Amino acid sequence: EAGAPAVGTDQLTGARDATRHLLELGHRTVHHLAGPQDWLDGRWRVEGWREALRSACAEEPALVEGDWSARSGYVGMREMLAADPALTAVFAANDQMALGALRALDEVGRRVPDDVSIVGFDDIPEAEFFRPPLTTVRQHFAESGQLAVHLLLGLIRPEDAAAGAAPPPLVPTELMVRRSSGPPPT
Repeated sequence: EAGAPAVGTDQLTGARDATRHLLELGHRTVHHLAGPQDWLDGRWRVEGWREALRSACAEEPALVEGDWSARSGYVGMREMLAADPALTAVFAANDQMALGALRALDEVGRRVPDDVSIVGFDDIPEAEFFRPPLTTVRQHFAESGQLAVHLLLGLIRPEDAAAGAAPPPLVPTELMVRRSSGPPPT
């Protein structure tokens, strides 16, 4: 954040795309299982979620913060259901928290996506094997790694770096639509 050389993923756009996807399916609002707010990625994902809600003039539900773990997703989902038993859409800040949320919903008899739609973030290799397969935001970790190595090599040996090269852009994300998201119940 302070101008240090860095490579990053476009967390804000990824979160905005995930939230917008659920709104475009017809959900009136989207609840958010947020990552820790002392993490930059967690804060950017909250901001993207808020931007999508505001641009759609949708209500902003209370934020529920987790710690990236499946357990915190489970606990957070139970908390959200207690506060709003009629919720229909959840954006989880990572796939592990989405996994915990899926279990919590299953335990109370809420079907995904028939009753509640869930979108995660990261596209971990197991996401497509969740039940149901998880709609999620894919981060391109290999591309980020390549850009980081290139940036590092340029810092170590500036004579080898392209003269006046701009800092690398944020690596874009990609929404992977699978079966955990659908229109709200009628």
